[in-house]
Amino acid sequence: MSRHELDCRRLLCPMPVIRTQNRVAGLAPGDELAVTCTDPGAAKDIPAWCRINGHELLGIEHGDDELVVTVRVGASEDG
Repeated sequence: MSRHELDCRRLLCPMPVIRTQNRVAGLAPGDELAVTCTDPGAAKDIPAWCRINGHELLGIEHGDDELVVTVRVGASEDG
């Protein structure tokens, strides 16, 4: 298992989810991805994408102006 980071600051919907999907496609099952976002909608969009695509939401950390959504990559064929 490896931990990776993705910077999605200053991106608006749907770009944080699209960038997350693209990055996860290159990761192995069990890897973790921490996605840093400034779009508050990502707190709902990325977890919904995880449920649909078989990935696990590990947590959401809210900061002053940004949030970090952490995902564990599942074995989904949709990657």
